[in-house]
Amino acid sequence: MENTVSDFTEGRIAGKLVRFMLPILGALILQAAYGAVDVLVVGWFGTTEGLSGVSTGSSIINLVTFVLTGLATGITVILGTCIGSGSTEKAGRVIGSAIFFFIAIGVVLTVLLIAFAEPLARLMRSPEEAVANTVSYVRICGSGILFIIAYNVISCILRGIGNSRLPLIFVAIACVANIIGDYILIAIFHMDQAGAAIATVGAQALSVVLSLLILRMQKLPFRISIRDIRISRDLLSFLRIGSPIALQEFMTQVSFLALIAFINNIGLAASSGYGVANKIVTFVMLIPSSIMQSLSSFIAQNVGAGKEDRARRTMFTGMAMGAAVGCIMFILAFFFGHGISNIFASDEAVITRSAEYLKGFAPEAIVTSILFSFMGYFSGHGKTLFVMIQSLLQTFLVRLPVAYIMSVQPDPSLTMIGLAAPLATVAGILINLGYYIYSRRQESL
Repeated sequence: MENTVSDFTEGRIAGKLVRFMLPILGALILQAAYGAVDVLVVGWFGTTEGLSGVSTGSSIINLVTFVLTGLATGITVILGTCIGSGSTEKAGRVIGSAIFFFIAIGVVLTVLLIAFAEPLARLMRSPEEAVANTVSYVRICGSGILFIIAYNVISCILRGIGNSRLPLIFVAIACVANIIGDYILIAIFHMDQAGAAIATVGAQALSVVLSLLILRMQKLPFRISIRDIRISRDLLSFLRIGSPIALQEFMTQVSFLALIAFINNIGLAASSGYGVANKIVTFVMLIPSSIMQSLSSFIAQNVGAGKEDRARRTMFTGMAMGAAVGCIMFILAFFFGHGISNIFASDEAVITRSAEYLKGFAPEAIVTSILFSFMGYFSGHGKTLFVMIQSLLQTFLVRLPVAYIMSVQPDPSLTMIGLAAPLATVAGILINLGYYIYSRRQESL
């Protein structure tokens, strides 16, 4: 039996943070590769319509996935606090309530995604040539949404108790299965976007089944009985923290869908080009995302142990690490976007549009590390309502207005549309910095 718990309240911050973060980063890299393979294989062996369908359809599925993962983040924070304070009995009850909740939500979402796939595709202004492709992708992925939810909930539980290695193993299993499935269904059987969707669902299902088998062999710091899998007052403890994050993710993903609708209006090449660029952007954002996830668990334990100074030092360590790597990612996205885009598509018009967007987006690689470190710090304190508010402010007061204005210009530039992201992030940093200073002053009173 293996002990899965890590103690973040003692020892050197940088060393422990890196060791905890690396498996999370590895899992995010594999998840990015997971989605990128769909685009890459469809881009090379499918059609431009199929590529647009995967781009728009995956954005719809991502909205659902990220919102539910935001809810599950409440589990991560609650478990981290329980481990830090030595209170593990409550953990089992919270997890039992969460299992019941997410199964019920998954069933409802399955029905909705299958029934409303076409209205969603048209709401996204999917190019007329690609509407059927988008509908096909959404319906197939919607039918397997329970597996996608299950993987993310299991990963959040494990990260909450300080184990980031097992989620890496689980996503590695899914990634390998997805690559094999994509190649067989798209390159050999020419199933285009439908093949990509089937491979995605099949890979997630395999990963969930194997992860449950692996978990049976682990030594976990809590017990769950059948009686715990029900609606209870403990459900509120993780929903109170997870709901603001989920709402934030919902509104953020809605903003991304609006952005896609703006770009879809420009034409098929722009739609497909943005789809390619968006997969590359996922890789650019890996370090900031892994830092934010790591900080939430790391800081939650220190808050539970009453070590506020250590929690602050952890946040600044995350900022420094992220910004250093962000400079490298900026150079790659800004100067080498065309060459990188060429990996994912063969159509020159699509490649050009992708590189165009990446040039405007590139500064985000640096500034987002600072913003995400602030967000991880406040999430670890359970201040997810503030995290939600600041995210909505920067998204709806800066990013979307700028992107819309740029998209309706004569001969719109994807570079200027891409620039809306770093501009919004800088606004978010200023909001977070102000709240951080305010919180420190309140503590000193």
